[in-house]
Amino acid sequence: MSYSQYPSATPQPQPEPQPNKPQKKDNRNLIYALLAGALVLTWGYLIYSKSEGNKEKIQYVDRIVKDSLDQTLLQAKFDFLSGKADSITINNQQLQGALAEKKADIDRLKKSISKTLSDKNASKAQLAEAQKQIAELQGKIEGLFAEVEKLKAENQQLTASNDQLTTEKTQLTTEKTELQSNLDKTKEEKAKVEDLASTLHASNINVTAMQQKGSREKETSTAKRADFFKVSFDIDENRVAPSGTKSLMVCIYHPDGSLSVSSGSFVDRDGNTKQYTNKVDINYEQGKRLPVSFDWKPGSKFETGDYKIEIYNNGFKIGEGKKTLKKATFLGL
Repeated sequence: MSYSQYPSATPQPQPEPQPNKPQKKDNRNLIYALLAGALVLTWGYLIYSKSEGNKEKIQYVDRIVKDSLDQTLLQAKFDFLSGKADSITINNQQLQGALAEKKADIDRLKKSISKTLSDKNASKAQLAEAQKQIAELQGKIEGLFAEVEKLKAENQQLTASNDQLTTEKTQLTTEKTELQSNLDKTKEEKAKVEDLASTLHASNINVTAMQQKGSREKETSTAKRADFFKVSFDIDENRVAPSGTKSLMVCIYHPDGSLSVSSGSFVDRDGNTKQYTNKVDINYEQGKRLPVSFDWKPGSKFETGDYKIEIYNNGFKIGEGKKTLKKATFLGL
C-alpha cells in the first residue's frame, strides 16, 4: 500500500501572527573600528615619515663616520703591523740575504702607507690604495716572521747539535785523557819492569890475594904477603838489557868496615848516595854471559881480617864476595 503526498483539501491551521516590536540598531562598534583604523593610519604615516627622515640622516652620518673610521682603522692596523715588523727586526738585527731584501720591501711599503695615512685629506682612492698596501705589508711581515722563526728553529737545532757535539767532544777528550793517563802509567810500569829486568847480575865472584915478585904472581892468604886482589866474576845472560856499555860500581870494605879509597859516588835504588872504590865499564852483548876481572890495590898495606866486595849496577847490588886474609905464622908461612 503506497501513499502519495498531495495537497490536502483540508485547510491546515495557521499560527497566529505576533505583534511586531521595533528593534534598535547599535553602530558604536563600527564607529570605534573606523576611528582606530584612522588612528593607526595616521600613526603609521607619521612613523614612516619620521623613519625615512632618520634613515637618510643615519645614512648620511654613517657615510661621514665610515670614511673617518676607515682611515682610523687603517692607521691602527698599520701601527700594529709596524710594531710587529719593528719587533722582528730589533730581535733579529743581522738580517742578511733574502731576509734583508724582504725587510727593504717592508720599509718601502711602510713609508708609502705612512705618507698616505698622515694626509688628513686623503681621498677614498688613496685610502683604498693604502688598504691594499697594508694587506701586502701584512703578507710580507707574516712571510718575514715565518722565515725568521724557521731560521730560529734551525739555529736552535744547530745549537742543540753543537751542544751535543761539544758534550761528545768533552767526553772524548776526557776519555782520551784517561787513556793517555793509563797509557803513560802503562809505559811507566813497563819502563820500570824493563829497567828492573835489564839490571845485570854477577855470579861466580872470586877474590884472590896475590903476591908479586918481579914478573911473577903467586896466590897468598896472608895479609903480610898480599900485594893486590885479583877480582873476577861473570855477568850472567840477560835477554832484556840492550847491548852496549854498562857501568859496574865496586865497593871494597876493609876489615874494620871502612870503604877503601873512593873513586866517586852513585845513588842506589833506596835513594842513598854511596861511595864506590872502583868503576868498571864493560861492553855487554845482549843475551850472552860476559866474564869480568880487574886488579885492586889498597892505598896501604893489607890488614888481617875479612875484606868485603859489593858489585852494583843500575843502582842495585848485583853480587857480593868476601876474602879473608890471615896473619902470618911464626915461620912466616
